Amino acid sequence: MRPLLRRLLPALCSAAARALLARRAVPMALRPAEGAAWAGADVRSAAGAAPEPDGLENIQQKKIFKENKEKTQQSEEPCAADSVDSLMAEMPFVDTDIEDEHAMRATSELSTKKKRKRTIGREIEESIERKKKKNKQYQPNYFISLPITNPKITGSIQAVQDAIIQKDQRFSKAMVRSGSLHVTMLVMHLSSEEEIGIAVGALSDSKVFVDDLLKGKRVDLSFQGIDHFRNQVGFVNLEENDHTALLKEIAETMKKIFQEKGIMTGEERAFKPHLTFMKLSKSAELRKQVKKIDSSLYEDFKNHYFGDEILHRFDLCSMLKKKQPNGYYYCESSIVFGKSHEADLVKEALRRETQTLLPRLNQIKELLTSPEIRTKISKELFEDRHNSDSKWKSCIDSESPNA
Repeated sequence: MRPLLRRLLPALCSAAARALLARRAVPMALRPAEGAAWAGADVRSAAGAAPEPDGLENIQQKKIFKENKEKTQQSEEPCAADSVDSLMAEMPFVDTDIEDEHAMRATSELSTKKKRKRTIGREIEESIERKKKKNKQYQPNYFISLPITNPKITGSIQAVQDAIIQKDQRFSKAMVRSGSLHVTMLVMHLSSEEEIGIAVGALSDSKVFVDDLLKGKRVDLSFQGIDHFRNQVGFVNLEENDHTALLKEIAETMKKIFQEKGIMTGEERAFKPHLTFMKLSKSAELRKQVKKIDSSLYEDFKNHYFGDEILHRFDLCSMLKKKQPNGYYYCESSIVFGKSHEADLVKEALRRETQTLLPRLNQIKELLTSPEIRTKISKELFEDRHNSDSKWKSCIDSESPNA
């Protein structure tokens, strides 16, 4: 018998036996043989009559009482057992083991808990997936760029990059090409050609407001010193002055214009203009090997003056489309400031076109230096000349009077 049932059974049996005996006590006392005798004795006792002498009748009565008492005692024992059995038989789930029942309940509760945990876990996973999808949906893929075109700045940054690579060759994968150097004004997510068109219009609208802020003034952006973001991105600082404050105001104005057009413009953090020259995120393989950029790598250039960039253009650039041959980003649209920079812009455009043609010119040079190609060209030129001479001679002969 299980421990819990062993503790409960005595109390159940005792209660059942007392209830059964109380129910059966009256009929046993009032049987016909002894009921009348006991009734007469009770009446006499109640009336206050004196007890009769201890004669033969009393002896017989006592004998009968003794026999009845013995019979009653004999009948009590099986009745108690029978009553317990009958009571136990009437109890619900009498054949069920209490520990088994407890185990069943525990298993049921455990199963319910597991189902609840699975449900909660599934809800958490779905929530994470929704967040990932949302983040991916609004991940920036376009930005407004302030291109860096001053050779002094690009040359100085190239010197820093070379010095770092000499100390650790692995960082060559983290460097930003000189043609891609820029200051990011704001980032955005454009999911369709329609939204790209809206962004182009917003950039065009920005020109009026930017011109109004500039009021014809020339903005010189001075770059000096090197800093980092969480040892993951290395950049050149933009010196704080009135011109930098004006640039921040321009960025805030452009951001409002784009937002009014319904364009998502990225994070709400304060605008911190900077010129990135290296970042670990450019190479997944490098990020596995290197956890941070050690500042000792660029210690010699920490306070170096890199030069000034004159603000003259903003570009709407794609982060994902193929870059131009000179390394600069694919440009959807641009706005230009100041008439004095038109000549510089023409020169920049010609320089880009020249850089596009240079690889083709180099291929042609390589072909011309090949002996086989030179022989083939000479042969074709000789044949063409011979054919030309033959045609000329036949023409002369046909016009001769003797012909």
